[in-house]
Order: sequence, then structure tokens, then C-alpha cells
Amino acid sequence: MIAAMLNYNMPLWRPPSEGNNLIIQATIGCSFNRCTFCSMYRTKTFQARPPAQVFADIEAAARVWPDAHRVFLADGDALVLPTEALLAILHKLAASFPDLARVSSYALPANLIKKSVDELAALKRAKLTLLYYGLESGDADILKRVTKGASPRAIIQGLGKARDAGLKVSATVILGLGGRNRWREHVDGTAAVVNEAAPTYLSTLHLGLDPMIADEFHQRFGEPFEPQDDAGMLVEQQHLIAQLDPSTPVIFRSNHASNALPLAGTLPKDRDALLAALGAAQAGDIPLRPKYLRGH
Repeated sequence: MIAAMLNYNMPLWRPPSEGNNLIIQATIGCSFNRCTFCSMYRTKTFQARPPAQVFADIEAAARVWPDAHRVFLADGDALVLPTEALLAILHKLAASFPDLARVSSYALPANLIKKSVDELAALKRAKLTLLYYGLESGDADILKRVTKGASPRAIIQGLGKARDAGLKVSATVILGLGGRNRWREHVDGTAAVVNEAAPTYLSTLHLGLDPMIADEFHQRFGEPFEPQDDAGMLVEQQHLIAQLDPSTPVIFRSNHASNALPLAGTLPKDRDALLAALGAAQAGDIPLRPKYLRGH
């Protein structure tokens, strides 16, 4: 009912954990939209929605779902909006939903860096408390090869700003992004970034290329790319977790549908248990998720 009433600009993407929450489109598409591994917004031209349209959607949703308590701001990076515009949306949400507890959105590294700590703290006070952040890799060369538009230092800088502002960050890493030839650089660089930046949450997913962008990915990678198989992905996961020793606890998950082996724990406390589960999977004692049940 909500989807029909709000007339979403499709396709509509959101993190798995936001599946049961209200989605309000603050922007259409992604302001960067050049990552060669991502096809989510390739069919859209980026635009900030007029405030009147966003407010009308909020009012319409409040009539149908007045007790909604969590809201996700779509599309790809609502944080690109000027802070004043975001605050206006957040204040409208708070006024429309008495039980509002949390607002979340995606955040590109470049857009997070552009906000000052004071701006981010103001957004947090207005209940934008969780950002979903595509870390992808901590290796500078791989980030260039996949046109991420960010360096490891910029990623760390953005995460540091979010931490200083009191925001929670759910960061994602793409296993397999370096292929068979560059997996060690990918894993080592990623572990270094996570250890220094210590996001609140860390999750992994497996690289899966949409046919729409596969040729572009291979062309821009700059050398023959050999994808990892399940065994290679488990090795990457194993080496990544073995190196993770963040200064503050990081809640770890590999429950995205693309993963061959769902894992959950808190690092560094549960590192040994996670490594034991990976070892059991490699020995065949724990079955992997069947490929027909995996998605991207």
C-alpha cells in the first residue's frame, strides 16, 4: 500500500536490514554512479527531489503508517543534500511520526567528507543516526581499478568524522573485488582500514557483476580479471578476519544473500570462533549456502 501511494521511482534499493522500515526517496539515483561493480542506479539520472514532493510523501505515509519508527532515506546517497535540506526533511519526519526512533541513509565517502563534524552532529541530533557506507576495499590500486572515487585515506577520514559526530556506520566490504591475482592486496589493505577506522558494523558480500556492467568492469580493471570461486572467497574471508584487531569493538556479519557462508560475531572478541567456523567450512564440515539461494 505504501509503495503504491508514494509512487516510488524504481528500482528502489535499500540495505537488507531496512526491509521492514519506511522508505522515503529524498534523491533519485546516485550522485557518483560510476563504480564499475555497481549497477543499482545505472538506469537513473541523479536528481535531488523537490522538498514539496518529499514532504508530500512523508504526509501520505504518515496517514497510512502513523506509528512508523524507523525510516530509510533513499536513493543512493541522501547525504549529498545540503545539510539544511536534510535537516528540513528530518524535522518533517519527526513532526509526522511521533514514535520516530531512527533515520538512516547510504553515504558516499566524498559526501561524508564534505560535511563538517558539527553538521553531522546536527543531523544526528535530528535522528539521522545510522549511515550505510561502501568501504569495498582498503587497497588504493583496487579502488582506482573499480572507479570507487575514494582513496583509503579518504575512507578513513570520513569514518573518523562520523565517529566524532556520534553516528553509527555500517560498512561493507566486497570479497573477490581484487580477483584471484590481487586478493592479498585487497584483504591486507581492507584490514588496515578497518583496524584504523573501526566502523560500528562491518559486513562482507561476494562480488557479483550484473551483465549490464560486466564489460565495463573488466575493461577498466586494466588487466585480465579472474573471479574468485567459493574456495577463494573463504580464503579471503579467513585472512581478513585473522587480521582484524580494531581498537573498539566492531559487530561483524556476513549474512548478505551473496555470501557462501553466513557468519556473525563481534571483533576482535569472536575472531577465533569465526576462524574456526571458516576452517570447518573449508573442510566440508559446514555446508555452504547453495548457489541457487544466493542473490546480489
